[in-house]
Amino acid sequence: MDHSQALRTLARRLGTSTSYRGWDDTEHEVSDDTLQQVLTARGYATESPEDVDRALADIENAPWRRLLPPVVVATQGTDAVVWVHVPHGNPVEVSMVSEDGESIDVPQADVWVDPREIDGHLIGRATFVVPGSAPLGWHTLTATTISEDNTVRTSEAVVVVTPKSLSPNAELADRQRTGLLTQLYSVRSRRSWGIGDLADLEDMADIAGREHGFDYLLVNPLHADRPTTPVEASPYLPTTRRFFNSLYIRVENIRETAQLSPKQFGKVRDAARRFDKANTRTKKLDRDRTFTAKLRALERVHKVERSTARESAYRAFVEREGTGLRDFAVWSALAEKFGPQDQVWTDRAAHPRTDFVREQREKLADRIDFHMWLQWICDEQLAAAQRGALDAGMDIGIMHDLAVGVARGGADAWALGDVLASGVTVGAPPDNFNQQGQNWNQPPWDPDRLREMAYIPYRDMLRTILRHAGGIRVDHILGLFRLWWIPQEAENAGGGTYVEYDHEALIGILALEAERAGAVVVGEDLGVFEPMVQEYLTERGIFGTSILWFEADESGPIAPEEYRSLCLTSVNTHDLPPTAGYLRGEHIDLRSRLGLLERDIDAEKEVDARKREAVLDLARERGLLDTDTAADDHRTVEALHRLVQRSPSLLIGVALVDAVGEHRIQNQPGTDETQYENWKVPLADADGRRVLVEDLVDHPRMVSLAAAMATESTDR
Repeated sequence: MDHSQALRTLARRLGTSTSYRGWDDTEHEVSDDTLQQVLTARGYATESPEDVDRALADIENAPWRRLLPPVVVATQGTDAVVWVHVPHGNPVEVSMVSEDGESIDVPQADVWVDPREIDGHLIGRATFVVPGSAPLGWHTLTATTISEDNTVRTSEAVVVVTPKSLSPNAELADRQRTGLLTQLYSVRSRRSWGIGDLADLEDMADIAGREHGFDYLLVNPLHADRPTTPVEASPYLPTTRRFFNSLYIRVENIRETAQLSPKQFGKVRDAARRFDKANTRTKKLDRDRTFTAKLRALERVHKVERSTARESAYRAFVEREGTGLRDFAVWSALAEKFGPQDQVWTDRAAHPRTDFVREQREKLADRIDFHMWLQWICDEQLAAAQRGALDAGMDIGIMHDLAVGVARGGADAWALGDVLASGVTVGAPPDNFNQQGQNWNQPPWDPDRLREMAYIPYRDMLRTILRHAGGIRVDHILGLFRLWWIPQEAENAGGGTYVEYDHEALIGILALEAERAGAVVVGEDLGVFEPMVQEYLTERGIFGTSILWFEADESGPIAPEEYRSLCLTSVNTHDLPPTAGYLRGEHIDLRSRLGLLERDIDAEKEVDARKREAVLDLARERGLLDTDTAADDHRTVEALHRLVQRSPSLLIGVALVDAVGEHRIQNQPGTDETQYENWKVPLADADGRRVLVEDLVDHPRMVSLAAAMATESTDR
């Protein structure tokens, strides 16, 4: 076998694609160079055939070198096999204890496996069974063996028992529910500091539920960013996915703000008033100005002495979040002191346990406490928003959005170490809407290291997000099956390949943590994927995603009556213009100006118009649009939303931009801030007038759309 063949054998053995089927339905070969760089990022030497042979042998022998695997992820109701490896002939005892301290019987199966010589020793394999009756949760499996010289060897493994199917999703089967989809930062109120915040979220949920009958409110990711300016505009490029962005805190809603001295309170009040005009601007959001002002105000409030009960609550929060919170706060304090390109991050502060970092923990103790406190305040205000949503009559409440990954050089990349791969980023291969592919500039989970860590970092991230959530939308849920890895040296996003993940483990743990939180799970499963993805999500009771414009086959658009039931269906998505803009073909004009089209603009417009008109014909056939007279954008938007209500989908989503007539796109994939003002567009109406949270109570278009959809629900 030559080097190229051996390299491809190793890649396939590690779940790394040597070819892939693209959006154009043709097979694309992955270059040897790409495979080498991806495998190097996973810690495998591949320079010579001998390197590859050693790697293949190590992979084969690795399970035999350890007493127990690091983790076993099981599905409740199905027995799970565990292999235990001991010197051939040595006895072994295996026991299991649930997370509640209860003993669980783990019988040995009568299975014979021939022993194998490993590193000069004959090793045997015993097979044990975790019973399908084991309770849901995170349990501990222990194996003990005694060698001939009476040496006792013990090993532990994490056993995760996950639900077969997600019950919070199943409980929605009685009727169709409708929610509002929005970008929180873009929706200001008269009390905002120029950027929509968690108090605005609470008010929006109240208005959406109480006034318009919505069942949930889906917001953009609220993950934390760097604690310095310039503030990252994209909510999908956070520094960590476990903690929240303090930019969204409403300072006046912190209980201790009322305890400020008159002078200090006046400074906070004056700072807030300086944003009165900013709240009404419609051209561009200024996160930097808001963040700087809020940080000063928050520093003042943090100095206020807390009551005994408040102090106890804060300390309990810190204790609950543990090392993860402390490490994030340490990184934040260091990030304020050292820029992202500072040499300190590659040597003295390369990870949380260096001597230098230990010294800084003492020197920066007050600042570290400040950053932990910010997370406590976020937690309180998120809890208030979810309580408010449920009190307003919503069945689900706030649905959070989980980004695909995190920024390079951020808090997670620092604290989690090699659980995130270096030398590669994730993205997407070329497709019909992004014909040059996408690079999201995020380091991926290393599937081997994540398993070695028993998926604990993944679990802890999910727990924080789900704590005050009625639901969670997982952006690009395909990434729990496979991710498009792009070597940093690749010329463009197309020069990557797919790397597979243990989807049964990742989806199972997602279902377990959502089950415990009582949260609905929606997976954004748009794009290029294998058919088994949707089948598997359906099997585990997890909702998929349908976008009206994307639901088509070779013969044209699919009738909404044929959509999936376990699905969140909407007319559009944040990566497309609002429906009013889409109907005018504004996405084609924008992509042409930005040089993102592979075809001539006239040809692109012709194809796009033909596809749009075919969808509109569906509405006409159902009597939702007049067949003789062209409807205005307002009526067409309503007709299209009534059209998706004809689907069996249990969740319907209404983009807030559609509800008020906005036409500008929030994000143009494949561009950066020098090309387009992504994620910086304030909410406005069809005439370019600002729309505030308070305006949503009786906004004419929103009232009209809600009424039209209520009529459709009654008629169904």
